[in-house]
Amino acid sequence: MAGHEIPEPADRKRVADHMAHPEAAEESRHSCDPAFQHGVVVGFDGSTSSERALAYSIGMARRSGSGLIIVHVANRLPTTVWAGCEPPVFVDVPDHRTEVLGLELACADHLAEVPWILVERGGDICHELEEVGREYAADAIVVGSTHGLVGRIFGSVAGRLARRAQRPVVVIP
Repeated sequence: MAGHEIPEPADRKRVADHMAHPEAAEESRHSCDPAFQHGVVVGFDGSTSSERALAYSIGMARRSGSGLIIVHVANRLPTTVWAGCEPPVFVDVPDHRTEVLGLELACADHLAEVPWILVERGGDICHELEEVGREYAADAIVVGSTHGLVGRIFGSVAGRLARRAQRPVVVIP
């Protein structure tokens, strides 16, 4: 088993401090592990469609002899202080789901076939997946398809990502 990254509480504080200093955040994001350069990025949230995307991306990484960058994007919610004259403020909601997903992935036998890391981000899913793809010079981004009312109203993650990404996007139904 290759391993995974789960940020410790001290790392979370450091990430929050980077938000106050954008140049520090940019500097830390460029220090990617070179073993995962030109790997496969996969969006993963534990849903059925993301599990299928993960399975496909494992095979893709194995065939290409590259690493797998599993990305979990934490929720970012607008605060309720929108007074009508000012735009809503977005806050990062603590998302312990990444830790749970990391433990589940660490116990997954099928991930033993490829080197992998788990990256946690906060914000817009499409932007963050493309940003991680850019940082790692990924060969492709793999996502599961979006089903349901939210995808119909706001547009699916896969559709928005396919329109804006600078690298191939594979959508798994």
